[in-house]
Amino acid sequence: MPKDLRDFWAGLLYLIIGTAALYMAADYEMGTAISMGPGYFPKVLSVLLILIGAASLVRSFFVEGEPLQGFPFLKILYVTVSILVFALLVEGAGLAIAVMAVFGISAMASKFFNWKFTLGIAFGAAVFCSLVFVKGLGIPLPIFGSWFGM
Repeated sequence: MPKDLRDFWAGLLYLIIGTAALYMAADYEMGTAISMGPGYFPKVLSVLLILIGAASLVRSFFVEGEPLQGFPFLKILYVTVSILVFALLVEGAGLAIAVMAVFGISAMASKFFNWKFTLGIAFGAAVFCSLVFVKGLGIPLPIFGSWFGM
């Protein structure tokens, strides 16, 4: 019997998601670290997620943890809605607005939620994602979308 149910369930969830993602990326070409194929990033992340899940699962049997208190439906709802809002905004409003929205909405799931801090982090993440993904990697996403006449 696990001593820490939080680690146990988190580890199990990571293992399931990592294994499913690795299975879905199985047909993608891996490539190399220098010349990455379409499967490199998802496969590496999947393996890392599986390793973290396994470590968490094993740890749950050795380290005493706090008991679980209920199921966080509202927190899961915030995170799920933030992902849906991102998907709905990214084309029309652009990457910068969509990233800020996903950070703003998902942050409300935290018990440490603070609007000023969240807005600062969301703005920084929007700038970072715009520079890395659009400018650096050349991903064809608008930084500010057609809703802004750009």
